[in-house]
Amino acid sequence: MTTSPSVTYRPLFTLPVIVAALGYFVDVYDLLLFNIVRVPSLKDLGLDEKQVSVIGGTVLNWQQAGLLLGGILWGILGDKRGRLSVLFGSIITYSVANIACGFVQDANTYAVLRFVAGLGLAGELGAGITLVSEILPKELRGYGTSLIAGVGLFGAVVAYFTVVLFNWRTTYFIGGGLGLLLLLLRVSVFESGMFLKIKEQTVQRGNFWSLFSNGKRFLTYLRCMGLAVPTYFVIGILATFSNEFGKALGIAEPIAPGRVVMFTYIGMAVGDLISGPLSQWFHSRRQAIGALMTMNLLFVAVYLFAGISTMPVFYAVCVGLGFSIGYIALFLTVSAEHFGTNLRATATTSIANNVRATTLLTIPLFQTLKVSFGVINAAAMVGAICFVISFWSLVTLDETYGKDLNYTEH
Repeated sequence: MTTSPSVTYRPLFTLPVIVAALGYFVDVYDLLLFNIVRVPSLKDLGLDEKQVSVIGGTVLNWQQAGLLLGGILWGILGDKRGRLSVLFGSIITYSVANIACGFVQDANTYAVLRFVAGLGLAGELGAGITLVSEILPKELRGYGTSLIAGVGLFGAVVAYFTVVLFNWRTTYFIGGGLGLLLLLLRVSVFESGMFLKIKEQTVQRGNFWSLFSNGKRFLTYLRCMGLAVPTYFVIGILATFSNEFGKALGIAEPIAPGRVVMFTYIGMAVGDLISGPLSQWFHSRRQAIGALMTMNLLFVAVYLFAGISTMPVFYAVCVGLGFSIGYIALFLTVSAEHFGTNLRATATTSIANNVRATTLLTIPLFQTLKVSFGVINAAAMVGAICFVISFWSLVTLDETYGKDLNYTEH
């Protein structure tokens, strides 16, 4: 089962797809940057080890709060004013905030700026996926969104090496500068024809609360979120706290979380480049996601219980973990395909950031459980919850492959 030979792949390389991919590249770079420079930047501001641990978590929570709020605001704006308005507004918001982070002199200002950066970063991916899903032919939709994520996730790799090569303040200047350069490309991008069509109609657009006023629609919204819960279990717990897992497994060499994050994102980038074409080949989004989700479950089991004893094997398993959660663009494509044009940006953008914010629940749960059950068992318990949610979501969602997106919600 392959795409028809009559289908041309030229639309995949048009400016909207390129800008969305590069936008997500900068998005990932900036989103992970604070995680990587958290300790050196806060120490440089004069904080001691204990303060770095406490205040670092506070600043990160502010960034997550920005993502949550921004996911709602940018999504509504995307349906009311257009997908391009969100791309423009989100890029300029996080670019200016990141440049300002390079000049920060105290922790309180740092927290406020990371909140603003999170607010800006919340709009990029959802708007890009929505725009590309609407402008590409349905035969190419999976390829296009896969290309966005595959290119974008390499932003994590660039962030890691930028931090290695430059002072932390310079890394923020680079991130902000990349975003401002992206605005020059965005000027020539055209708006979604589907959005322009409904803009002339009287249908209500961007009503966030309508996602919850209809029982079936609300369950669809929750299921779309549930598909990706394991992805941020891997990123937020298994990768972020990989140094603790290395010790618990008895690995002699110290595990560097920054390097683990890099290897995980390399795997994710490859997985995302493959997952979209896989869904086209299967003619099924659900089968492609299900295959990767099952692989992810196996890699998590290996990570926790296979008795990994050497650093190279540990890093290799992290690449596998990353590959198996490489369906981020595909799950957002599914989200976009489940909602009408007048609610599509609102749903897709808020879903993307709600999933990111699940770490606000999973990390405290993990931290609480590990006191009584240890690092390995605590992670297994949290992971079990995540996989139950994700497989339930997968089997109860409708198949959306090849679905015509030119419709509205009432």
